[in-house]
Amino acid sequence: MISFTGKKRIVVTSALPYANGSIHIGHLVEYIQTDIFVRFLKLIGEDAIYCCADDTHGTPISIKAEELGISPEELIEKVSKEHQEDFKSFLIEFDSYYSTNSPENKEYADKIFAALKKKDLIYTKEVENFFDEKQGRFLPDRYVKGECPKCRAKDQYGDVCEKCNATYKPIDLVKPYSTVSGEKPIRKSSLHYFFKLSELAPKLDKWLSSNEKLQPEVVNYVRNWIKEGLQDWDISRDGPYFGFKIPGEENKYYYVWLDAPIGYISSTQNYCKQHGLDAEKDYWKSKDSQIVHFIGKDIIYFHYLFWPAMLSESGFNLPDYLVTHGFLTVNGEKMSKSRGTFFTAKDFLKRYHPEYLRYYYARALSRKMADIDLDFADFRSTVNNELVANIGNFCYRALSFLEKNYDSSFDSIEEESELFGEIIKLTEEIKTDYHDANFKNVIQKISAIGSLGNKYFQDNEPWKLIKEDKEKVQRILGSCVNIVKILGILISPVLPGFFEKLKKQLDLPSLGWKDVNFELTSHKLSKVSILFDKIDEEEEKIFPLNLKVAEVFEVKDHPNADKLMILQVNIGNEKRQVVAGKFKEYSLDDFKGKKIVLVTNLKYAKLRGEESQGMLLAGDDGKTEGLVSTDAVVGSPIGVEGYTTGTAQVSFDSFKKLDLKVKNGKPYYNNTLLKAGDKELVVEKVKDGIIR
Repeated sequence: MISFTGKKRIVVTSALPYANGSIHIGHLVEYIQTDIFVRFLKLIGEDAIYCCADDTHGTPISIKAEELGISPEELIEKVSKEHQEDFKSFLIEFDSYYSTNSPENKEYADKIFAALKKKDLIYTKEVENFFDEKQGRFLPDRYVKGECPKCRAKDQYGDVCEKCNATYKPIDLVKPYSTVSGEKPIRKSSLHYFFKLSELAPKLDKWLSSNEKLQPEVVNYVRNWIKEGLQDWDISRDGPYFGFKIPGEENKYYYVWLDAPIGYISSTQNYCKQHGLDAEKDYWKSKDSQIVHFIGKDIIYFHYLFWPAMLSESGFNLPDYLVTHGFLTVNGEKMSKSRGTFFTAKDFLKRYHPEYLRYYYARALSRKMADIDLDFADFRSTVNNELVANIGNFCYRALSFLEKNYDSSFDSIEEESELFGEIIKLTEEIKTDYHDANFKNVIQKISAIGSLGNKYFQDNEPWKLIKEDKEKVQRILGSCVNIVKILGILISPVLPGFFEKLKKQLDLPSLGWKDVNFELTSHKLSKVSILFDKIDEEEEKIFPLNLKVAEVFEVKDHPNADKLMILQVNIGNEKRQVVAGKFKEYSLDDFKGKKIVLVTNLKYAKLRGEESQGMLLAGDDGKTEGLVSTDAVVGSPIGVEGYTTGTAQVSFDSFKKLDLKVKNGKPYYNNTLLKAGDKELVVEKVKDGIIR
C-alpha cells in the first residue's frame, strides 16, 4: 500500500500537457486519475497538493505560432487558458497550474544544470543533424521525413518507421525532406551539451530495484534498458528555438525535455509563494515530504531514468511513487477523427455529463499499466445500470420515501447489524484501494455497498411495513440515510459534483472520512431530488465496412480463370489472399507495391477454387474502372467521420446495397468522405461513378 505515515507534506503531479493543442479524452485519463487520488488524500486529512503546468517549449510551439501569425508567448497564454477551462469543466482541481515558461522554471533549470556540470556530468561534442536552409533552422526528428533506411517505406519520420518499427537517426533517412518547407535539408554539425546518463546506470538500477512501491512490470521494463546500456542524453538544441538559453551561450537552448519536468518544481514553488512555504525546503529537498508522479507509459524512459538521475545528482529528492497508466482506445481502436471516435474535452461535454467519464475511467484504472478502452455502448450501459439504477436509485428511493412519509426526518436508526459490519469492512478495504490508486477495486466495492443498500430497502418493503409499524420503518430509513451518507463520502473523490448535491440534500455540509460510520442517529433532510440522469440510448451511426490500407506484394493470374487474378496483400498485422477480377486499365505489374483499400470483414469466399479473404475497392463510371488508393501507412483503418466502424461480418449482397459513390475522384459513403485518418483516398481514372 502507498503509505504516507509520518510524512508532513505530499506533492502530486501529472505529466505536463503540451501547449500546442486541445485537451482530448485520452489526456483526461491521467488528470482524472490524479485528481481522484489527491481528493482522496485531502478527504482523509493529508496535507497534499496537486501541481501541474503547461509544457511550453520546443520547435512545435514556435512553428505553430508562426502558422497562426502570433508570438509563442501569445500561443501558450491562449492554450493555457483553454486547458484550464477544460480541466475545470471535468472537475479537475489543481492547487497550482503554472507554465514552464516562467522565471521560477528558468531559475531551477539553471540551478540543476549548474549542479550537474559541477559534478562533471555535462560535456559537449559535435553532432550532425539535418538543417533546413530555407527556414534557417535545425530539424528535430518529427520535422524531417523520408524513406526508412531499413524497409524503404516512404514518408517516415526521422526517428522511427511506422511500417517496420525500425529506429534510427534522422540523418539515416533516405531521400529526406523538411516537413516545414518541403525542401531537402543539408547535413550540418554543431556543438551540443550531453548529460552522462550512462555513468549513473548503477545508481538508477539500485533505486529501481530497492523501491518496492513502484509498479513491478514497469521496473522490469526499465531495468532491461539499463542492462542493454544507457546512452548519454543530448540536452541542448540550436536556435531558433523557443525555450531557455543555456547560461553563457548565445544560440543554444535547453532541450524541452530538460526543463519540462522541472516544471513540477516551479509549479510547487508557485503554490508555495502564495502560502508562505518554499518548494525546496518544504517539498523537494525535505525529509518530511513525499513526491508522487502520475504518467502515461509513453514517457517512462524520461521519468524513470532521466528525471531521477537529474534530481539525485542535483540534490533534490527522488519521486517516492510513479503511477504509470496505459493508453486510451475508443471502441477497441486508437482514437480517430475519420471514425468519429476522436473527442476533445469540449466535444465530449456536448454529449455527456463530465462525471460520467470520471466514473467510467475510475472503474478501469488500477496500479497496472493496462490500456483503457472507452466503449461507448458499455459506457452508456455502465452509467445507466451502475450509477443510475444502483447508486442513484438507492439514494433517491431512501431519501424521497423519508421526505414523503416522515417530513424528511428520523430520530433513531436500527441497532447495529451484520449489514453495518459488512459495509464498514468494505469501507476499510476501499481506503486501502484508494491509497494504492486501485480505483477499479474502489468502484467495485462502492457498487457492492449500493447493492447492499438496495437489497436492505427492498427486503424490508417499507411501503408495506409502514402500515403496521411506522416507527420501525423510520429506523430503517434512518439506517438507509447513513448508508447514503457513507456512499457519498466514499465516492466523493470520483464524483465531487455528485457529492456536493448529495450533501445539500442531506443537509450535512461538512462531511469527511471521519463520518464513514453509522453514528447519524437523528437528522432532518433538505429538499430531495434525482441525482443522476439516465443516458438515452443513441441511434448509433454505423459504417458496416471494416476497411484497411493494404499493400500488394505479389500478384499472379488465377490458375482456373482467365478473367481473375490472385493478390497477396499486407494489411500491417497480417497478410491475406484476395481474388479479384482483372482490370483492363491495369497490368498485373501495376499492382505490385500499390497501396489499395481492402474490405477486411467481408465473408470469405472461394472463387474458382481459390479462397478470397477480402475485397479491394474500385470505382466504376460504366466505361472505366479505377482502384481506390492512398499513400497512408499500411494497416491504417479507413472510416467515415461521424460513424462507428462495424466489426460484424458482411456479405457481398449487403455490400452491394451500400451507398458508396465516387465524386470528383474521391470515395464517399452516404455523401461523407472516406479517409484514412488525416489522409485522403483517391479513385484512380474515375471522376464520378459508383464504388464496387
